[in-house]
Amino acid sequence: MTAVDDRSAVDSAGATSSGLYTYDLAPTRKEGRRWGAYNVFTLWANDVHSLGNYSFAIGLFALGLNVWGILAAFALASVLLFLLLTLSGFMGHRTGVPFPVMSRIAFGVKGAKIPAGVRGAVAIAWFGIQTYLAASVLSALLLAMFPALRGLDDGSLLGQSPLGWITFLALWGLQVLIVSYGMQMIRRYMAFAAPTTLITMCALAAWMFFRADGSIALSVDAPLSGGAMWLQILQGAALWVVVYGTFVLNFCDFTRSARSRAAIVRGNVIGIPVNMLFFAVIVAVLSGAQFRLDGHVITSPTDIVRTIPNMFLLAIASLALIALTVAVNLLANFVAPIYALIDLFPRRLDFRRAGLVSAVLGLVITPWNLYDNPVVVNYFLGGLGALLGPLFGVIMADYWLLRKARVNVPDLYTEDTGGEYHYRGGRNPRAVAAFVPSAAVAVLLALVPAFHAVAGFSWFIGAALAAALYLLVADRSAPIRDVDGEELAVAAD
Repeated sequence: MTAVDDRSAVDSAGATSSGLYTYDLAPTRKEGRRWGAYNVFTLWANDVHSLGNYSFAIGLFALGLNVWGILAAFALASVLLFLLLTLSGFMGHRTGVPFPVMSRIAFGVKGAKIPAGVRGAVAIAWFGIQTYLAASVLSALLLAMFPALRGLDDGSLLGQSPLGWITFLALWGLQVLIVSYGMQMIRRYMAFAAPTTLITMCALAAWMFFRADGSIALSVDAPLSGGAMWLQILQGAALWVVVYGTFVLNFCDFTRSARSRAAIVRGNVIGIPVNMLFFAVIVAVLSGAQFRLDGHVITSPTDIVRTIPNMFLLAIASLALIALTVAVNLLANFVAPIYALIDLFPRRLDFRRAGLVSAVLGLVITPWNLYDNPVVVNYFLGGLGALLGPLFGVIMADYWLLRKARVNVPDLYTEDTGGEYHYRGGRNPRAVAAFVPSAAVAVLLALVPAFHAVAGFSWFIGAALAAALYLLVADRSAPIRDVDGEELAVAAD
Protein backbone atom coordinates (compact mmCIF):
# COMPACT_ATOMS: atom_id res chain seq x y z
CA MET A 1 0.00 0.00 0.00
CA THR A 2 1.17 3.51 -0.72
CA ALA A 3 1.80 5.62 2.37
CA VAL A 4 -0.66 8.50 2.55
CA ASP A 5 -1.24 11.12 5.24
CA ASP A 6 -4.91 10.51 5.99
CA ARG A 7 -5.10 13.39 8.46
CA SER A 8 -4.28 16.02 5.85
CA ALA A 9 -6.88 14.54 3.52
CA VAL A 10 -9.53 14.69 6.22
CA ASP A 11 -8.67 18.21 7.23
CA SER A 12 -8.76 19.45 3.65
CA ALA A 13 -12.22 18.04 3.21
CA GLY A 14 -13.75 20.28 5.82
CA ALA A 15 -16.84 18.50 7.16
CA THR A 16 -15.47 15.04 6.35
CA SER A 17 -15.72 12.75 9.38
CA SER A 18 -12.74 10.69 10.46
CA GLY A 19 -15.24 8.01 11.45
CA LEU A 20 -16.37 7.68 7.82
CA TYR A 21 -13.28 8.56 5.82
CA THR A 22 -9.99 6.65 5.67
CA TYR A 23 -7.40 6.15 2.98
CA ASP A 24 -8.87 2.74 2.07
CA LEU A 25 -12.49 3.94 1.94
CA ALA A 26 -11.73 7.12 -0.02
CA PRO A 27 -12.84 7.40 -3.66
CA THR A 28 -10.13 6.36 -6.10
CA ARG A 29 -8.56 9.09 -8.19
CA LYS A 30 -8.18 8.75 -11.94
CA GLU A 31 -4.43 8.18 -11.65
CA GLY A 32 -5.11 5.31 -9.24
CA ARG A 33 -7.35 3.45 -11.71
CA ARG A 34 -5.17 0.75 -13.22
CA TRP A 35 -7.69 -2.00 -13.99
CA GLY A 36 -8.14 -2.54 -17.71
CA ALA A 37 -10.39 -4.96 -19.60
CA TYR A 38 -7.92 -7.83 -19.10
CA ASN A 39 -7.96 -7.36 -15.33
CA VAL A 40 -11.76 -7.45 -15.27
CA PHE A 41 -11.68 -10.55 -17.46
CA THR A 42 -9.17 -12.33 -15.16
CA LEU A 43 -11.51 -11.73 -12.26
CA TRP A 44 -14.17 -13.85 -13.99
CA ALA A 45 -11.68 -16.28 -15.53
CA ASN A 46 -10.67 -17.21 -11.99
CA ASP A 47 -13.99 -17.01 -10.19
CA VAL A 48 -16.20 -18.79 -12.73
CA HIS A 49 -13.90 -21.83 -12.75
CA SER A 50 -13.94 -22.37 -8.98
CA LEU A 51 -14.29 -25.90 -7.63
CA GLY A 52 -17.60 -25.01 -5.99
CA ASN A 53 -18.98 -23.80 -9.32
CA TYR A 54 -17.92 -27.01 -11.06
CA SER A 55 -19.65 -29.05 -8.36
CA PHE A 56 -22.82 -26.99 -8.84
CA ALA A 57 -22.77 -27.29 -12.63
CA ILE A 58 -22.00 -31.01 -12.63
CA GLY A 59 -24.93 -31.38 -10.24
CA LEU A 60 -27.22 -30.17 -13.04
CA PHE A 61 -26.05 -33.11 -15.16
CA ALA A 62 -26.69 -35.47 -12.23
CA LEU A 63 -30.21 -34.01 -11.82
CA GLY A 64 -31.07 -35.04 -15.36
CA LEU A 65 -30.29 -32.03 -17.58
CA ASN A 66 -28.68 -33.02 -20.84
CA VAL A 67 -25.69 -31.18 -22.30
CA TRP A 68 -27.89 -28.82 -24.33
CA GLY A 69 -29.96 -28.02 -21.26
CA ILE A 70 -26.82 -27.16 -19.28
CA LEU A 71 -25.63 -24.89 -22.09
CA ALA A 72 -29.05 -23.21 -22.24
CA ALA A 73 -29.08 -22.63 -18.45
CA PHE A 74 -25.66 -21.01 -18.51
CA ALA A 75 -26.42 -18.96 -21.61
CA LEU A 76 -29.50 -17.48 -19.90
CA ALA A 77 -27.64 -16.93 -16.62
CA SER A 78 -24.68 -15.29 -18.34
CA VAL A 79 -26.93 -12.73 -20.06
CA LEU A 80 -28.60 -11.84 -16.76
CA LEU A 81 -25.28 -11.64 -14.94
CA PHE A 82 -23.70 -9.52 -17.64
CA LEU A 83 -26.49 -6.96 -17.29
CA LEU A 84 -26.51 -6.97 -13.47
CA LEU A 85 -22.75 -6.89 -13.06
CA THR A 86 -22.27 -4.19 -15.68
CA LEU A 87 -24.79 -1.94 -13.93
CA SER A 88 -23.14 -2.67 -10.59
CA GLY A 89 -19.68 -2.10 -12.08
CA PHE A 90 -20.65 1.28 -13.53
CA MET A 91 -21.58 2.42 -10.01
CA GLY A 92 -18.06 1.70 -8.79
CA HIS A 93 -16.43 3.45 -11.73
CA ARG A 94 -18.71 6.49 -11.44
CA THR A 95 -18.15 7.07 -7.73
CA GLY A 96 -14.79 5.40 -7.10
CA VAL A 97 -15.96 4.08 -3.71
CA PRO A 98 -16.04 0.56 -2.18
CA PHE A 99 -19.23 -1.27 -1.28
CA PRO A 100 -19.61 -0.13 2.37
CA VAL A 101 -19.47 3.48 1.19
CA MET A 102 -21.72 2.80 -1.81
CA SER A 103 -24.32 1.42 0.59
CA ARG A 104 -24.46 4.78 2.38
CA ILE A 105 -26.30 6.27 -0.59
CA ALA A 106 -29.45 4.25 0.10
CA PHE A 107 -29.08 3.19 3.73
CA GLY A 108 -27.40 6.29 5.22
CA VAL A 109 -23.90 6.86 6.57
CA LYS A 110 -24.61 4.67 9.62
CA GLY A 111 -27.31 2.38 8.25
CA ALA A 112 -24.88 1.17 5.55
CA LYS A 113 -23.25 -1.05 8.15
CA ILE A 114 -26.22 -3.43 7.70
CA PRO A 115 -25.50 -4.44 4.07
CA ALA A 116 -21.73 -4.27 4.60
CA GLY A 117 -22.00 -6.51 7.66
CA VAL A 118 -24.20 -9.09 5.91
CA ARG A 119 -21.88 -9.25 2.91
CA GLY A 120 -18.81 -9.47 5.15
CA ALA A 121 -20.24 -12.25 7.34
CA VAL A 122 -21.09 -14.43 4.33
CA ALA A 123 -17.62 -13.86 2.87
CA ILE A 124 -15.71 -14.69 6.08
CA ALA A 125 -17.49 -18.05 6.40
CA TRP A 126 -16.83 -18.94 2.78
CA PHE A 127 -13.22 -17.74 3.02
CA GLY A 128 -12.60 -20.37 5.66
CA ILE A 129 -14.51 -23.07 3.77
CA GLN A 130 -12.72 -22.42 0.47
CA THR A 131 -9.34 -22.45 2.23
CA TYR A 132 -10.28 -25.80 3.77
CA LEU A 133 -11.24 -27.21 0.34
CA ALA A 134 -7.92 -26.06 -1.16
CA ALA A 135 -6.07 -27.53 1.82
CA SER A 136 -7.83 -30.86 1.22
CA VAL A 137 -6.47 -30.92 -2.35
CA LEU A 138 -2.99 -30.09 -1.06
CA SER A 139 -3.22 -32.83 1.59
CA ALA A 140 -4.24 -35.39 -1.03
CA LEU A 141 -1.33 -34.35 -3.25
CA LEU A 142 1.19 -34.61 -0.41
CA LEU A 143 -0.08 -38.07 0.55
CA ALA A 144 0.19 -39.22 -3.08
CA MET A 145 3.74 -37.90 -3.36
CA PHE A 146 4.92 -38.85 0.11
CA PRO A 147 3.05 -41.90 1.48
CA ALA A 148 5.11 -41.71 4.71
CA LEU A 149 2.99 -38.69 5.68
CA ARG A 150 -0.06 -40.88 6.26
CA GLY A 151 0.74 -40.94 9.96
CA LEU A 152 0.05 -37.19 10.06
CA ASP A 153 -3.38 -37.78 8.57
CA ASP A 154 -4.51 -39.69 11.65
CA GLY A 155 -5.87 -38.14 14.83
CA SER A 156 -7.99 -35.06 15.28
CA LEU A 157 -7.65 -31.65 16.90
CA LEU A 158 -10.85 -29.59 16.69
CA GLY A 159 -11.91 -31.76 13.77
CA GLN A 160 -8.67 -31.60 11.77
CA SER A 161 -5.77 -34.03 11.47
CA PRO A 162 -2.21 -32.70 11.96
CA LEU A 163 -1.68 -32.79 8.17
CA GLY A 164 -4.96 -30.96 7.67
CA TRP A 165 -3.83 -28.23 10.06
CA ILE A 166 -0.46 -27.91 8.32
CA THR A 167 -1.94 -27.53 4.82
CA PHE A 168 -4.75 -25.25 6.00
CA LEU A 169 -2.38 -22.89 7.86
CA ALA A 170 0.05 -22.88 4.91
CA LEU A 171 -2.63 -21.72 2.46
CA TRP A 172 -4.18 -19.43 5.08
CA GLY A 173 -0.81 -17.72 5.55
CA LEU A 174 -0.23 -17.45 1.79
CA GLN A 175 -3.51 -15.57 1.35
CA VAL A 176 -2.78 -13.26 4.28
CA LEU A 177 0.61 -12.48 2.72
CA ILE A 178 -0.89 -11.65 -0.68
CA VAL A 179 -3.58 -9.42 0.83
CA SER A 180 -1.04 -7.60 3.00
CA TYR A 181 0.32 -6.00 -0.20
CA GLY A 182 -3.06 -4.54 -1.14
CA MET A 183 -5.33 -4.62 -4.17
CA GLN A 184 -2.47 -4.24 -6.62
CA MET A 185 -0.97 -7.56 -5.52
CA ILE A 186 -4.40 -9.20 -5.81
CA ARG A 187 -4.66 -7.82 -9.34
CA ARG A 188 -1.23 -9.28 -10.22
CA TYR A 189 -2.07 -12.65 -8.71
CA MET A 190 -5.28 -12.81 -10.76
CA ALA A 191 -3.36 -12.01 -13.93
CA PHE A 192 -1.10 -15.01 -13.19
CA ALA A 193 -3.80 -17.42 -12.03
CA ALA A 194 -6.33 -16.82 -14.84
CA PRO A 195 -4.37 -18.31 -17.78
CA THR A 196 -3.11 -21.11 -15.52
CA THR A 197 -6.69 -21.98 -14.63
CA LEU A 198 -8.01 -21.88 -18.19
CA ILE A 199 -5.16 -23.96 -19.60
CA THR A 200 -5.41 -26.54 -16.81
CA MET A 201 -9.18 -27.03 -17.08
CA CYS A 202 -9.03 -27.18 -20.88
CA ALA A 203 -6.24 -29.78 -20.72
CA LEU A 204 -8.17 -31.81 -18.14
CA ALA A 205 -11.26 -31.80 -20.37
CA ALA A 206 -9.20 -32.81 -23.42
CA TRP A 207 -7.59 -35.68 -21.46
CA MET A 208 -10.98 -36.95 -20.34
CA PHE A 209 -12.35 -36.67 -23.90
CA PHE A 210 -9.56 -38.84 -25.27
CA ARG A 211 -9.91 -41.31 -22.39
CA ALA A 212 -13.57 -41.72 -23.44
CA ASP A 213 -12.44 -42.48 -27.04
CA GLY A 214 -13.54 -39.11 -28.34
CA SER A 215 -17.16 -39.27 -27.25
CA ILE A 216 -19.24 -38.19 -24.27
CA ALA A 217 -22.64 -39.07 -22.85
CA LEU A 218 -25.07 -36.28 -23.60
CA SER A 219 -27.20 -37.08 -20.55
CA VAL A 220 -27.70 -39.53 -17.69
CA ASP A 221 -29.76 -42.65 -18.33
CA ALA A 222 -33.09 -40.97 -17.46
CA PRO A 223 -32.84 -37.35 -18.61
CA LEU A 224 -35.47 -34.72 -17.94
CA SER A 225 -37.76 -33.69 -20.76
CA GLY A 226 -40.63 -31.34 -21.50
CA GLY A 227 -41.78 -28.97 -18.78
CA ALA A 228 -39.61 -30.59 -16.10
CA MET A 229 -36.53 -29.95 -18.23
CA TRP A 230 -37.35 -26.29 -18.83
CA LEU A 231 -38.15 -25.75 -15.17
CA GLN A 232 -34.73 -27.19 -14.25
CA ILE A 233 -33.07 -24.96 -16.88
CA LEU A 234 -34.72 -21.87 -15.38
CA GLN A 235 -33.89 -22.95 -11.83
CA GLY A 236 -30.31 -23.72 -12.81
CA ALA A 237 -29.94 -20.29 -14.41
CA ALA A 238 -31.50 -18.59 -11.37
CA LEU A 239 -29.28 -20.46 -8.92
CA TRP A 240 -26.21 -19.55 -10.96
CA VAL A 241 -27.16 -15.89 -10.59
CA VAL A 242 -27.63 -16.48 -6.85
CA VAL A 243 -24.09 -17.87 -6.69
CA TYR A 244 -22.95 -14.43 -7.87
CA GLY A 245 -25.34 -12.54 -5.60
CA THR A 246 -22.35 -11.61 -3.47
CA PHE A 247 -20.31 -10.28 -6.39
CA VAL A 248 -23.27 -8.39 -7.83
CA LEU A 249 -23.37 -6.41 -4.59
CA ASN A 250 -19.69 -5.55 -4.15
CA PHE A 251 -18.37 -5.54 -7.72
CA CYS A 252 -17.70 -1.84 -7.12
CA ASP A 253 -14.82 -2.88 -4.81
CA PHE A 254 -12.97 -3.76 -8.02
CA THR A 255 -14.44 -1.47 -10.68
CA ARG A 256 -13.65 1.59 -8.55
CA SER A 257 -10.16 1.00 -9.98
CA ALA A 258 -11.32 0.50 -13.59
CA ARG A 259 -9.86 2.85 -16.18
CA SER A 260 -13.14 3.33 -18.05
CA ARG A 261 -16.67 2.07 -18.56
CA ALA A 262 -15.51 0.49 -21.81
CA ALA A 263 -12.94 -1.57 -19.88
CA ILE A 264 -15.71 -2.90 -17.64
CA VAL A 265 -17.93 -3.78 -20.61
CA ARG A 266 -15.14 -5.47 -22.60
CA GLY A 267 -13.91 -7.40 -19.57
CA ASN A 268 -17.45 -8.48 -18.70
CA VAL A 269 -18.31 -9.56 -22.25
CA ILE A 270 -15.35 -11.93 -22.48
CA GLY A 271 -15.38 -12.86 -18.81
CA ILE A 272 -19.10 -13.58 -18.39
CA PRO A 273 -21.00 -14.77 -21.53
CA VAL A 274 -17.98 -16.11 -23.42
CA ASN A 275 -16.13 -17.51 -20.42
CA MET A 276 -19.26 -19.00 -18.82
CA LEU A 277 -20.19 -20.87 -22.00
CA PHE A 278 -16.60 -22.12 -22.19
CA PHE A 279 -17.04 -23.25 -18.58
CA ALA A 280 -20.31 -25.02 -19.47
CA VAL A 281 -18.60 -26.89 -22.33
CA ILE A 282 -15.85 -28.09 -19.97
CA VAL A 283 -18.51 -29.24 -17.49
CA ALA A 284 -20.29 -31.14 -20.25
CA VAL A 285 -17.08 -32.83 -21.36
CA LEU A 286 -15.91 -33.76 -17.86
CA SER A 287 -19.23 -35.11 -16.63
CA GLY A 288 -20.25 -36.66 -19.97
CA ALA A 289 -16.89 -38.38 -20.50
CA GLN A 290 -16.79 -39.82 -16.99
CA PHE A 291 -20.37 -41.09 -17.37
CA ARG A 292 -19.42 -42.67 -20.69
CA LEU A 293 -16.47 -44.43 -19.01
CA ASP A 294 -18.12 -45.97 -15.96
CA GLY A 295 -21.73 -44.78 -15.67
CA HIS A 296 -20.99 -42.55 -12.69
CA VAL A 297 -21.34 -38.77 -12.37
CA ILE A 298 -18.38 -37.05 -10.72
CA THR A 299 -18.98 -34.47 -7.99
CA SER A 300 -15.96 -32.24 -8.66
CA PRO A 301 -12.93 -31.94 -10.99
CA THR A 302 -10.80 -33.14 -8.05
CA ASP A 303 -12.36 -36.59 -8.54
CA ILE A 304 -10.78 -36.68 -12.00
CA VAL A 305 -7.48 -35.11 -10.96
CA ARG A 306 -6.95 -37.87 -8.39
CA THR A 307 -7.17 -40.49 -11.14
CA ILE A 308 -4.29 -39.02 -13.19
CA PRO A 309 -1.74 -41.86 -13.39
CA ASN A 310 1.35 -39.68 -13.93
CA MET A 311 2.65 -38.16 -10.66
CA PHE A 312 4.13 -35.10 -12.37
CA LEU A 313 0.88 -34.30 -14.17
CA LEU A 314 -1.07 -35.01 -10.98
CA ALA A 315 1.07 -32.47 -9.12
CA ILE A 316 0.68 -29.83 -11.84
CA ALA A 317 -3.11 -30.25 -11.99
CA SER A 318 -3.48 -30.23 -8.20
CA LEU A 319 -1.33 -27.11 -7.79
CA ALA A 320 -3.36 -25.38 -10.52
CA LEU A 321 -6.60 -26.20 -8.67
CA ILE A 322 -5.08 -24.83 -5.44
CA ALA A 323 -3.95 -21.63 -7.20
CA LEU A 324 -7.44 -21.28 -8.63
CA THR A 325 -9.14 -21.71 -5.24
CA VAL A 326 -6.83 -19.14 -3.66
CA ALA A 327 -7.65 -16.68 -6.45
CA VAL A 328 -11.39 -17.21 -5.97
CA ASN A 329 -11.04 -16.77 -2.24
CA LEU A 330 -9.12 -13.51 -2.57
CA LEU A 331 -11.70 -12.09 -4.95
CA ALA A 332 -15.00 -13.29 -3.57
CA ASN A 333 -14.33 -13.83 0.11
CA PHE A 334 -11.44 -11.65 1.30
CA VAL A 335 -11.87 -8.17 -0.13
CA ALA A 336 -15.51 -7.71 0.99
CA PRO A 337 -14.96 -8.36 4.73
CA ILE A 338 -11.82 -6.23 4.67
CA TYR A 339 -13.75 -3.16 3.56
CA ALA A 340 -16.62 -4.04 5.92
CA LEU A 341 -14.24 -4.21 8.90
CA ILE A 342 -12.53 -0.95 7.92
CA ASP A 343 -15.97 0.65 7.77
CA LEU A 344 -16.79 -0.69 11.26
CA PHE A 345 -13.45 0.32 12.84
CA PRO A 346 -12.02 3.09 10.65
CA ARG A 347 -9.74 4.51 13.33
CA ARG A 348 -8.14 1.16 14.15
CA LEU A 349 -7.99 -0.82 10.91
CA ASP A 350 -6.40 -0.34 7.52
CA PHE A 351 -6.43 -2.77 4.58
CA ARG A 352 -3.62 -4.93 5.96
CA ARG A 353 -4.91 -5.13 9.54
CA ALA A 354 -8.48 -5.75 8.41
CA GLY A 355 -7.22 -8.57 6.17
CA LEU A 356 -5.54 -10.21 9.16
CA VAL A 357 -8.68 -9.86 11.30
CA SER A 358 -10.81 -11.38 8.51
CA ALA A 359 -8.40 -14.28 8.17
CA VAL A 360 -8.35 -14.92 11.93
CA LEU A 361 -12.15 -14.95 12.02
CA GLY A 362 -12.16 -17.37 9.08
CA LEU A 363 -9.87 -19.64 11.11
CA VAL A 364 -11.53 -19.55 14.55
CA ILE A 365 -14.92 -20.59 13.13
CA THR A 366 -13.26 -23.94 12.23
CA PRO A 367 -14.72 -23.90 8.69
CA TRP A 368 -14.25 -27.66 8.16
CA ASN A 369 -16.85 -28.23 10.88
CA LEU A 370 -19.21 -25.77 9.16
CA TYR A 371 -18.73 -27.46 5.81
CA ASP A 372 -19.42 -30.89 7.27
CA ASN A 373 -22.64 -29.67 8.90
CA PRO A 374 -25.42 -29.37 6.27
CA VAL A 375 -27.68 -27.59 8.75
CA VAL A 376 -25.18 -24.77 9.21
CA VAL A 377 -24.42 -24.44 5.50
CA ASN A 378 -28.03 -24.63 4.34
CA TYR A 379 -29.75 -22.62 7.04
CA PHE A 380 -27.19 -20.17 8.43
CA LEU A 381 -25.22 -19.41 5.27
CA GLY A 382 -28.26 -19.99 3.06
CA GLY A 383 -30.29 -17.60 5.18
CA LEU A 384 -27.61 -14.93 5.05
CA GLY A 385 -27.27 -15.42 1.30
CA ALA A 386 -31.01 -14.92 0.84
CA LEU A 387 -30.62 -11.40 2.29
CA LEU A 388 -28.36 -10.34 -0.58
CA GLY A 389 -31.17 -10.07 -3.15
CA PRO A 390 -33.24 -7.55 -1.14
CA LEU A 391 -30.10 -5.51 -0.40
CA PHE A 392 -29.31 -5.41 -4.11
CA GLY A 393 -32.89 -4.37 -4.92
CA VAL A 394 -32.84 -1.39 -2.54
CA ILE A 395 -29.37 -0.19 -3.56
CA MET A 396 -29.95 -0.47 -7.30
CA ALA A 397 -33.43 1.08 -7.19
CA ASP A 398 -32.07 4.01 -5.21
CA TYR A 399 -29.04 4.60 -7.44
CA TRP A 400 -30.43 3.98 -10.93
CA LEU A 401 -34.19 4.63 -10.68
CA LEU A 402 -34.49 7.24 -7.96
CA ARG A 403 -31.24 9.21 -8.27
CA LYS A 404 -30.56 8.52 -11.96
CA ALA A 405 -26.88 7.86 -11.09
CA ARG A 406 -26.46 11.31 -9.49
CA VAL A 407 -24.42 11.04 -6.30
CA ASN A 408 -23.03 13.66 -3.93
CA VAL A 409 -19.80 11.80 -3.13
CA PRO A 410 -18.42 14.23 -0.48
CA ASP A 411 -21.60 13.84 1.57
CA LEU A 412 -20.93 10.10 1.81
CA TYR A 413 -18.14 10.99 4.24
CA THR A 414 -19.83 13.48 6.53
CA GLU A 415 -21.87 13.05 9.72
CA ASP A 416 -23.24 16.58 9.40
CA THR A 417 -27.00 16.52 10.01
CA GLY A 418 -27.45 18.53 6.81
CA GLY A 419 -25.64 15.89 4.75
CA GLU A 420 -27.59 14.32 1.92
CA TYR A 421 -27.15 10.81 3.32
CA HIS A 422 -27.68 11.58 7.00
CA TYR A 423 -31.41 10.86 6.72
CA ARG A 424 -32.61 10.23 10.30
CA GLY A 425 -29.70 9.82 12.70
CA GLY A 426 -27.52 8.51 9.87
CA ARG A 427 -30.03 5.83 8.86
CA ASN A 428 -32.63 5.78 6.11
CA PRO A 429 -35.78 4.28 7.69
CA ARG A 430 -37.40 3.95 4.26
CA ALA A 431 -34.61 1.69 3.01
CA VAL A 432 -34.91 -0.44 6.14
CA ALA A 433 -38.70 -0.55 5.76
CA ALA A 434 -38.30 -1.91 2.22
CA PHE A 435 -35.50 -4.31 3.12
CA VAL A 436 -36.94 -6.04 6.21
CA PRO A 437 -40.20 -7.50 4.77
CA SER A 438 -38.47 -8.35 1.48
CA ALA A 439 -35.69 -10.13 3.35
CA ALA A 440 -38.24 -12.07 5.41
CA VAL A 441 -39.97 -13.25 2.24
CA ALA A 442 -36.66 -14.20 0.58
CA VAL A 443 -35.48 -16.19 3.61
CA LEU A 444 -38.80 -18.03 3.88
CA LEU A 445 -38.76 -18.95 0.19
CA ALA A 446 -35.12 -20.08 0.39
CA LEU A 447 -35.32 -22.18 3.56
CA VAL A 448 -38.89 -23.41 4.17
CA PRO A 449 -39.40 -26.83 2.50
CA ALA A 450 -42.97 -25.95 1.49
CA PHE A 451 -41.57 -23.37 -0.96
CA HIS A 452 -39.02 -25.74 -2.49
CA ALA A 453 -40.43 -25.24 -6.01
CA VAL A 454 -39.59 -21.51 -5.97
CA ALA A 455 -36.56 -21.59 -3.64
CA GLY A 456 -34.20 -21.14 -6.55
CA PHE A 457 -35.88 -17.86 -7.46
CA SER A 458 -35.78 -16.36 -3.93
CA TRP A 459 -32.96 -13.95 -4.82
CA PHE A 460 -34.91 -12.47 -7.73
CA ILE A 461 -38.17 -12.31 -5.79
CA GLY A 462 -36.46 -10.62 -2.85
CA ALA A 463 -34.65 -8.14 -5.09
CA ALA A 464 -37.75 -7.21 -7.10
CA LEU A 465 -39.93 -6.90 -4.00
CA ALA A 466 -37.38 -4.72 -2.19
CA ALA A 467 -36.94 -2.46 -5.22
CA ALA A 468 -40.71 -2.04 -5.63
CA LEU A 469 -41.28 -1.32 -1.93
CA TYR A 470 -38.40 1.14 -1.81
CA LEU A 471 -39.66 3.10 -4.80
CA LEU A 472 -43.09 3.11 -3.18
CA VAL A 473 -41.93 4.59 0.14
CA ALA A 474 -38.87 6.61 -0.97
CA ASP A 475 -38.74 10.34 -0.29
CA ARG A 476 -38.77 11.98 -3.73
CA SER A 477 -39.00 15.52 -2.39
CA ALA A 478 -35.38 15.75 -1.18
CA PRO A 479 -33.03 17.49 -3.64
CA ILE A 480 -30.45 15.18 -5.24
CA ARG A 481 -27.08 16.71 -6.07
CA ASP A 482 -24.42 15.29 -8.36
CA VAL A 483 -20.97 16.08 -6.93
CA ASP A 484 -17.83 14.04 -7.60
CA GLY A 485 -15.35 13.18 -4.89
CA GLU A 486 -12.13 14.34 -6.49
CA GLU A 487 -11.35 16.65 -3.59
CA LEU A 488 -11.72 13.72 -1.21
CA ALA A 489 -9.93 11.15 -3.30
CA VAL A 490 -6.51 9.69 -2.74
CA ALA A 491 -4.53 7.60 -5.19
CA ALA A 492 -5.59 4.38 -3.51
CA ASP A 493 -4.22 1.00 -4.57
